[in-house]
Amino acid sequence: MHDKILISGCLLGQKVRYDGKGKAIQSDLLKQWQQEQRLISVCPEVIGGLPVPRAPAERQGQKVMTNDGDDVTQAFVSGAEQALALCKQHHIRFALLKESSPSCGSNTIYDGTFSDRKINGQGICSQLLQQHGIQVFSELTINQLVELLDK
Repeated sequence: MHDKILISGCLLGQKVRYDGKGKAIQSDLLKQWQQEQRLISVCPEVIGGLPVPRAPAERQGQKVMTNDGDDVTQAFVSGAEQALALCKQHHIRFALLKESSPSCGSNTIYDGTFSDRKINGQGICSQLLQQHGIQVFSELTINQLVELLDK
């Protein structure tokens, strides 16, 4: 029985990002995990009710604001809660999420000024998952995930 992994849909090439694009990782390992039906795909922002495409959003403290000044925090929180529910439903202990996203960033996020500067921090979904014991990795730390799964 293989561990299931929650994965950002954009990393599989799904066109769910704010700009209507994906950010597919080209990886034989991901293809293998897909064939083994180990991946549970999610976009917290979309399941939280936001459209594709949508205005860019960044964390500003505990809030998430768009570059138009709209507070979209509740959609981000709702999406994170639904992602956590998926993890519980599928007994998921590991997530592979898009770095720097206001939902999914595990080590860095944009600084909230829409100036393309990154800071240390976590997205809303990553933070909630980690608070519930789910280890979160990104496309930049996928090798650490692989090492854990190989043990």
